[in-house]
Amino acid sequence: MSSTSCDALVIVFTKAPRAGEVKTRLIPALGAEGAAALHRQLLHRTLVTATAAGLGPVELHGAPDVDDVFLQDCGRRFGVALIPQHGRDLGARMCHAFEDGLARHAHVIIVGTDCPVLTAQHLRDAHGALAQGNDAVLIPAEDGGYALFGLAQCDARLFDGIAWGGDTVLAATRARLKTLGWRWRELETLWDIDRPEDYRRWSELVIAHDASPLA
Repeated sequence: MSSTSCDALVIVFTKAPRAGEVKTRLIPALGAEGAAALHRQLLHRTLVTATAAGLGPVELHGAPDVDDVFLQDCGRRFGVALIPQHGRDLGARMCHAFEDGLARHAHVIIVGTDCPVLTAQHLRDAHGALAQGNDAVLIPAEDGGYALFGLAQCDARLFDGIAWGGDTVLAATRARLKTLGWRWRELETLWDIDRPEDYRRWSELVIAHDASPLA
């Protein structure tokens, strides 16, 4: 394995923010355009967090491609590389990203854009867990998935046959890590914005702190 002077790579996974194709469970409440606007706001927030962590380079991996105008603007605004995702499903795309990243860096951390309570410190803590010798690090999500997955090495068995988008993703990943005999650490559980009740939860939290919901 080779690595650069920055031993960590942070990858942000996202879909192109096309109305009707993102945040679909929120369309009844926000409308297709409103849901797409929320997706763009969450992506922007995640990039602010990822770059503020100061761990090393940040890449934005888009699906189905990175030709979207908003993704292109994000690349320029944040100075991040834009890379199209490759693979038949989310697991294959993540595995490809990890393998490629780990050929260049000692540690790779992948985050999505659904978790507005993810902070730069969470990313630093995740990198710290890998730097301490763990093979993997996870931030569980309340819905049974995870908000962050970081690896010091990659094995395709972590991603094959997972029911992505369901509530068994975290449990299945834990079982695979155990089977591999890897050491891993889990940080505090966070939550995503996927459903109307999640959006209300975030709005209430923001109102309590007297701030813009997705500034």
